[in-house]
Amino acid sequence: MRFEIWSKGVATLEVDCLVVGVFEEGELTAHARSVDEAAGGRLKKLLSRGDFSGRAAETLLVGDLPGLAASRVLLTGLGTRKAFGRKPWRKAWAAAVGALAKTGIASAAAALERPDTEALDDYYYGRAVAEIASTGLYRVNDLKTGKKPRPAALRRVLAGPAAKGSTQALERGLAHGAAIAEAAKVQRDLANLPGNVCTPRHLAEQARALARGHRSLSVRVLDEQAIKREKMGCLLAVAQGSSEPPRLVVLQHKGAKAGAPPVVLVGKGVTFDSGGISIKPSAEMDEMKYDMSGAAAVIAALSLVAQLRAPLNVIGIVAAVENMPDGKAVKPGDIVTSASGQSVEILNTDAEGRLILCDALHYARRFKPAALVDLATLTGACVIALGHHHSGVLGNDEALIRELIEAGVRADDRAWQLPLTEEYAEQLKSNFADFANIGGRDGGTITAAAFLGKFTQGMPWAHLDIAGTAWQGGAHKGSTGRPTPLLADFLIRRAGL
Repeated sequence: MRFEIWSKGVATLEVDCLVVGVFEEGELTAHARSVDEAAGGRLKKLLSRGDFSGRAAETLLVGDLPGLAASRVLLTGLGTRKAFGRKPWRKAWAAAVGALAKTGIASAAAALERPDTEALDDYYYGRAVAEIASTGLYRVNDLKTGKKPRPAALRRVLAGPAAKGSTQALERGLAHGAAIAEAAKVQRDLANLPGNVCTPRHLAEQARALARGHRSLSVRVLDEQAIKREKMGCLLAVAQGSSEPPRLVVLQHKGAKAGAPPVVLVGKGVTFDSGGISIKPSAEMDEMKYDMSGAAAVIAALSLVAQLRAPLNVIGIVAAVENMPDGKAVKPGDIVTSASGQSVEILNTDAEGRLILCDALHYARRFKPAALVDLATLTGACVIALGHHHSGVLGNDEALIRELIEAGVRADDRAWQLPLTEEYAEQLKSNFADFANIGGRDGGTITAAAFLGKFTQGMPWAHLDIAGTAWQGGAHKGSTGRPTPLLADFLIRRAGL
């Protein structure tokens, strides 16, 4: 996909299609009025017949209008002017891209009315145009044997108008938006693969392939014996019920001076989660292939900083296992020792994500991180608390938490902070070990974070629970690519790009 900017009159743009916005009740936006004037009032005539209402995300393709360099015009509804803002704008552009993808249109110019610059400045406008356009053309990497549908013809998108002094910000936004969409594709492609393809070893191979493609990246993969040498008893306990061997992947981007404290990202990579002996219900268990979405997001983030040549040291740690219930599987009541030396009573084998993360977080300590962020589809309780709209964020560093929340707002990939006070850790008390891996039904998302907090003391740490946001079910089942946009904004800001 190629992205450019436009600045001259919209009616003179030589593209296959102009995309213009219309408010409800047929109110034309400024660019739509320019098109209408050039076309001799044809748009107003069409609207007066009631062919298009301007309702949010409604679209109508109109061909062969006179007076235009473009051969077609796509009308997209912006909803009411009173309610118009950043979210309706994004919906309108996404709907337009979806409509364009169904046609043979190869080039289009975005000439949508946009919210005020405070809501969507030139940089974030360009970024949103490119990110939404690229994401809208994503196709699930299915394994169907039938004839594949043709990819969308759309290959060139223009964003504008570029006012004097805004060109640089727009171009930077377009470049970053395209890179973020490419990174989200990395996450989605990995997460959408079935568990018999995307195994811990497959994740490791994908990290190796990524490192081969970028000079700034290096990779180290710890196999089962190396993990044993690190005394990662919690991670190994989860893996012991599976014939698939575990892997710990360390992917490093060297973009700043040697010795500069890195940002460390840790991802939960349970490539399939049956629940182990505490087995899950069979309904929708297939969706547990997405339980490695945190790991996929970490790999995606490293691909992004490498592509953008970010002047930042970033380390991605992926703890990859399969959680299965065979005769060697860990049992409720078993006690294991973590790499930190702390003992854990495993009361529920389906609370396995925190077990692999705790050893990975302890491993991160050796890098003396400037910021430590873990990403995990950790708790169903987070879905109950926040639905599928916000990721949950908790941690021990308020400045880092605020940084992530603000990045999510800017990226339209929002997170919401939950409390993490000492009372929640008390729910993890055990009569037989230093603590248990669950704390009861109440506050499940928070007690899971409290467990992780026992391994992150002394490091600036935040935990993102993406159980409700990383994938969607139903007719559109698949990975959403979240929280890659949030992470991208966080890293881009940290790097000063």
